[in-house]
Amino acid sequence: MRQSDVPEIRALDLFHDLAESSFEALMRGAYLQTFPPGVDLIVEGDPADFLHIVLEGSVELFAAWNRRDTTLAIVRPVESFILAATIRDAPYLMSARTSEKTRLVLLPSSDVRGVFSTDAEFARAVVAELAQGYRSVVKHAKDIKLRSSVERLGNYLLRQCDQAGGAAEFDLKSEKRKIASYLGMTPENMSRAIRALQAYGVEINGQSVTLRSRQDLERFAKPSPWIDDPDK
Repeated sequence: MRQSDVPEIRALDLFHDLAESSFEALMRGAYLQTFPPGVDLIVEGDPADFLHIVLEGSVELFAAWNRRDTTLAIVRPVESFILAATIRDAPYLMSARTSEKTRLVLLPSSDVRGVFSTDAEFARAVVAELAQGYRSVVKHAKDIKLRSSVERLGNYLLRQCDQAGGAAEFDLKSEKRKIASYLGMTPENMSRAIRALQAYGVEINGQSVTLRSRQDLERFAKPSPWIDDPDK
């Protein structure tokens, strides 16, 4: 692994307060790999051999059952994924594949568990990250169960707008079919929702989004901090 990549990993909340000796122990077993798009990284049900950290690109977390599949999350830099399975030494509950050319750091799960058992600061950071992940799952469940498909898409676009610094024009970071799956919609429902949002000043052409009136969209979508605020 390149030394230039180490500060990015060290800056993650998960590793920020880790003792230097503990961090070095994790990095000794780590390795860096670049994958092309469409590569399966992990498979649901397999043992959690590695904790993955995305440095560049993006990874789709998904699950499948009875010839159906759904997108559960899109992981972007600099984030880790499958922490719970790593700590519990349990099988993966999700599969993962690269959405584009992606650079990953892989940390052996046995090393992560070893440091977890000896470094109190790391243990606290792991608990905090798992708690944040749990809250994200609850928010997503509320989004799916309490809102119509058009409301879900409207609030998704408002969140994307915030991530783009509040710009009225921004690009979708994922393919529409993956966004539809993440929001619990079929591609056909997604197309109908896009048309429905035109009445509230939303224009989507390809991956490009323009919000003509954020106020109109907010009045319709009614964003809630208990669903849409990532910091709550």
